[in-house]
Amino acid sequence: MSLDLKEIIENTELYFSKKVKIQGWIRSHRKQKTFGFINFYDGTTLSEIQIVYTDKLVNFTNIQELHVGSAISVEGVLAKSQGGNQSFEILANSIICECESNENYPIQPKRHTLEFLREVGHLRPRTKLFQAIFRVRSVAAYAIHKYFKDKGYVYVHTPIITANDGEGAGETFSVSTINFDLAKTPVDYTNDFFGKKTCLAVTGQLEGECYALAYKKIYTFGPTFRAENSNTKTHAAEFWMIEPEIAFCDLNALMAIEEDFLKHIVKYILVHARVEMEHLDKVAPNIGLLKRLETLVDSTAVKITHEEAINILLNANRKWEILPKQGKDLAREHEKYLTDEYYKAPVFVYNWPKGIKAFYMRMNDDEKTVAGVDLLVPGAGELMGGSQREERLNRLVKRMDEMHIPKDDLSWYIDLRKYGGCKHAGFGMGFERLLIYITGVENIRDVIPFPRTPGNCEF
Repeated sequence: MSLDLKEIIENTELYFSKKVKIQGWIRSHRKQKTFGFINFYDGTTLSEIQIVYTDKLVNFTNIQELHVGSAISVEGVLAKSQGGNQSFEILANSIICECESNENYPIQPKRHTLEFLREVGHLRPRTKLFQAIFRVRSVAAYAIHKYFKDKGYVYVHTPIITANDGEGAGETFSVSTINFDLAKTPVDYTNDFFGKKTCLAVTGQLEGECYALAYKKIYTFGPTFRAENSNTKTHAAEFWMIEPEIAFCDLNALMAIEEDFLKHIVKYILVHARVEMEHLDKVAPNIGLLKRLETLVDSTAVKITHEEAINILLNANRKWEILPKQGKDLAREHEKYLTDEYYKAPVFVYNWPKGIKAFYMRMNDDEKTVAGVDLLVPGAGELMGGSQREERLNRLVKRMDEMHIPKDDLSWYIDLRKYGGCKHAGFGMGFERLLIYITGVENIRDVIPFPRTPGNCEF
């Protein structure tokens, strides 16, 4: 029976001097006249092991012809290594090629640029860097589910096809089964599959609120889509969102949940993906990745209003590329200054100007700001955005009218305020944005397995 390399690496004393069988791929191959060395991996761990073989094997000549990337089965004895680069190695009794590679295999044992690896996206998971990144992605996803499960949340699958634009921005992908005559206004959806205008969901929040008002605590975690024609390092047309909704929760309680949630994920990854995180730390030593994350876990987030944040920025002895202004959004340079220089800690910025926030956020008593909040973290800027939702029927309807949000399409959302509605709150966090922060990788295209960006939809 074949063993996972992870099992052998973690229990070397158990398997020492014993026969083992492993199956995986060749990462590199050094050949000598009467022997050779294969650097072997199988994907179950970031670690590799050296396979030593000699001309005593009956298929020695065939083994020497094996290229990088070939799939092999190896039987041999685990022994202490005679070389200085590893503690243990396998002395092969048998090496069988399961499937050959060839000299044109793109992933050769050398350093490749991220741009090149995006061009061979179907092969990049075989590199050590991307094995680390996507293992961290897997562990992070589990940590998210574990957090909510342990806290008693219900996992809700909100729709991918929807009839509402949750953010009200209009940047949606249309879903239709007929070709429309765009010259005709209004558009006739009579013969369309759903009989109405539909799109790919930009958020699961609104539907999530329905279930929060039934189960008290719920979360969604799934793909979302935005037709935003942006080619920045942090934007993609398809990405994953984590969106919890909590009944009987106000803004202060929400901020406490956000901070606890983030620290749980980071702590879990630092323990359960330690090897991968240490590798990523070495790949980008200028970031100080492990130190940054460990500091976050030990920190306490600061809470300031949007007005206070702007005043701090205006009083800073700094020449800004974008001048801070009351009533306006924060730029990336503003977020970085608040977290990395002024407070040197995570920062909650709350009570945002109503003019730059969504219709569903609760209006504050000043009638100028809403109970919205962004969590900014050192080294990354905004990581989460949330709010206390507007639970007052008359206030919600008034706000929708002000922002020209069609009430007929969201009559079910309005109903939530009619029938036992209550104070509630929630936040959203882009999963890939979290992974950019945790892994130190700068581009969203490198933390999602198959990125969808303007002009790119491979696979």
